[in-house]
Amino acid sequence: MRQTANVIGATGLVGKQLVQQLLNDDKFGKVRIFARRDAGIKHPKLEQQIIDFNDEKSWSTLLHGEILFSALGTTLKQAGSKEKQYEIDFTLNYNFAKAAKENGIKSYVLVSSVGANSKSRIFYTRIKGELDEAVAKLGFKNLAILRPSSLIGNRDEKRMGEIITIPLATFFTKFVFKKYRPIEDKIVAQAMINVALNAPENKNIWEGDEVFILANEK
Repeated sequence: MRQTANVIGATGLVGKQLVQQLLNDDKFGKVRIFARRDAGIKHPKLEQQIIDFNDEKSWSTLLHGEILFSALGTTLKQAGSKEKQYEIDFTLNYNFAKAAKENGIKSYVLVSSVGANSKSRIFYTRIKGELDEAVAKLGFKNLAILRPSSLIGNRDEKRMGEIITIPLATFFTKFVFKKYRPIEDKIVAQAMINVALNAPENKNIWEGDEVFILANEK
């Protein structure tokens, strides 16, 4: 039986790659995306839901199938405040995961971040850690949390810091600190699909370089 995949964060860096790979994968019969704006994709398998994320009643009944993928996240610069970033990275993600569980979706795959820790003094890694812990308590039959390092891909916005640091990090993490090796968006997307279809028992979190292994990449 071909599966139905639900996706949030479909217009982001990893989300775009994920949706394209799902559409090209014969194991999936429908790909349902939830977004604030039109993703600009046309495909027979694609079902697009333009929603107000804050109005849960308007979208919760549309969430059904086998798998929920989340690549939803933002930066402090994009969000404009810590409060808004927390709302997107934690609250909206959690609300979707909770609704998915209540609607009988058995598998949940989340893109978190390397260093995620609910006790971190760094705001970003702390909220990622809080989300990881919160969704783990929901009781999905299959739960996969991926914690990749810096993401490489064609972003809509250019980040000068990443243009300088990522090539250096890519070189040095080949030899040491492999956990922090930068990773391409398409590799994360493939890892998400692989772990959703073949979830190992007794393992829910994949750290840094383990995401490469999930995607069958060295």
